[in-house]
Amino acid sequence: MEIVWEVLFLLQANFIVCVSAQQNSPKIHEGWWAYKEVVQGSFVPVPSFWGLVNSAWNLCSVGKRQSPVNIETSHMIFDPFLTPLRINTGGRKVSGTMYNTGRHVSLRLDKEHLVNISGGPMTYSHRLEEIRLHFGSEDNQGSEHLLNGQAFSGEVQLIHYNHELYTNVTEAAKSPNGLVVVSIFIKVSDSSNPFLNRMLNRDTITRITYKNDAYLLQGLNIEELYPETSSFITYDGSMTIPPCYETASWIIMNKPVYITRMQMHSLRLLSQNQPSQIFLSMSDNFRPVQPLNNRCIRTNINFSLQGKDCPNNRAQKLQYRVNEWLLK
Repeated sequence: MEIVWEVLFLLQANFIVCVSAQQNSPKIHEGWWAYKEVVQGSFVPVPSFWGLVNSAWNLCSVGKRQSPVNIETSHMIFDPFLTPLRINTGGRKVSGTMYNTGRHVSLRLDKEHLVNISGGPMTYSHRLEEIRLHFGSEDNQGSEHLLNGQAFSGEVQLIHYNHELYTNVTEAAKSPNGLVVVSIFIKVSDSSNPFLNRMLNRDTITRITYKNDAYLLQGLNIEELYPETSSFITYDGSMTIPPCYETASWIIMNKPVYITRMQMHSLRLLSQNQPSQIFLSMSDNFRPVQPLNNRCIRTNINFSLQGKDCPNNRAQKLQYRVNEWLLK
């Protein structure tokens, strides 16, 4: 019996040491995650492990309102109370710094000229903080959200925080009604969206080839990034990176924007790593879709006839003609 207790004690002690070492490990920090497995080197957690390696990220595994999701058009709900989005730039162009973060192409606006958005599902005005690009290694993947199971070549995400309730995006990301993310699908075409053309032309994109590279862009018109539609869908979800806080309202525009094949190729040549390290393309920087878990996906597109109510008791289920939503 003494031997058994001694063995149990040693196992318990080893477990405590292991957990303690993991919690104190310098790797357990907010930057220790990846979208895909590294070719060589130490383990870095991919999406299926995000919620397991850090207790602060447990929502990534156990959350019930996670993003992205697969949007099934047959399940969308028409909400007549959704008003058009209102973008307020003060009539001015903006400047920002474009970064290679190792995971995304990120454009962070300066604080001199502010861009606010309101309307749609929002009760408060939200301020644009960052524009983030997701894209695939092939044209049939890259977007985080799916439409009837179909991925797009990429996705632009405009991340806004509630500046009426919170002082900055860090505080808002942890708080109720904290974030609004406007998402626009990207398709490859012969022409290019004028805003994305400023970001992705060869002279600009080659300035951020490696991780931590940065380049200043000036004279940007945010309104040029939006497609020519006032139609969108919306649902309540989370951020798609750790710690996966469930504080985001998503607004997905009904039409895509376009970039050229050469611009997509230039994106795929961006490295996750610094110049001294092995090249690893930034492409396929998307989180897999998460369960919808009975959440409502609402839209301001009224194709509908009558149907059952959404839990908010103010929206109608659509008898949907799917081809109307296929983002021409």
